[in-house]
Amino acid sequence: MSIGNSPAEERPSDDGPSLGETLRRARTKAGLRVEDLSASTRIRVPLVQAIEKDDFSRCGGAVYARGHLRALARAVGLDPEPLLARYDAEHGGAPLPTPGAPLFEAERIRPDRRRPNWTAAMVAAIVAVVAFVGFTFVSGGDEPAGAKRHAAEGAPAGSSSPSPSATASPSESPSPANPAESAVAAVPADKVTVKLSVPERRSWVSVKDHTGRSLFDGVLEQGQHKTFTDAEQVDLVLGDAGAVRVSVNGKPITDKFRPGQVQRLSYTKGDPSEG
Repeated sequence: MSIGNSPAEERPSDDGPSLGETLRRARTKAGLRVEDLSASTRIRVPLVQAIEKDDFSRCGGAVYARGHLRALARAVGLDPEPLLARYDAEHGGAPLPTPGAPLFEAERIRPDRRRPNWTAAMVAAIVAVVAFVGFTFVSGGDEPAGAKRHAAEGAPAGSSSPSPSATASPSESPSPANPAESAVAAVPADKVTVKLSVPERRSWVSVKDHTGRSLFDGVLEQGQHKTFTDAEQVDLVLGDAGAVRVSVNGKPITDKFRPGQVQRLSYTKGDPSEG
């Protein structure tokens, strides 16, 4: 499948507008700037400009090119299906479908604890009580009644009040920390920290640092999570953005992505911004 064709080679042979020109005209008619389109689709400005010039070589493959076309068409009010069909016809046909993840029962994360044996526990408790009563009966004649009362109450003989150290002041009990504040405090303030998790289904993800070096490129299986840190910026490509939960610098990203949607994201030390 040809992906890296030059803009000139990707233009159709007829006299009608190309894919990129069709998107550009629709955007202009809708009164949108390239920056507005980038903000609503989370596709970077240079990539939007390249697609409007029919340069799909920067999309990273046919799957991503089709995803960007679909997102841009919807953002400017066009039906994406005719555009996708035209793209497939001009670029060697639709990509082969990726086999879906097999349905399977989620693995147990916590061990299956056995149910407590209450019968054995009750027998042990009865034996302990009988032993204690027998010991008290045998040794009861050697101790005064006051001592026996204190022993039964758990206080030493001759003691009229509990020890000050045995009584804890309610004000000394540590208050539990706010989980959200603890998560933010746990990440380094001089770096950007991104955590990805896939609680419901698997997704392919790609992660790069600010120099373009790959930190991860592969599939996160259901239930997995990974954390990435860089001094300046972390760039993400989410193959199924609806399946991925993103947390940046200890704060969850609340954007709602659609299942199967391809998203390219970038985060820095100041993200997510306040407000």
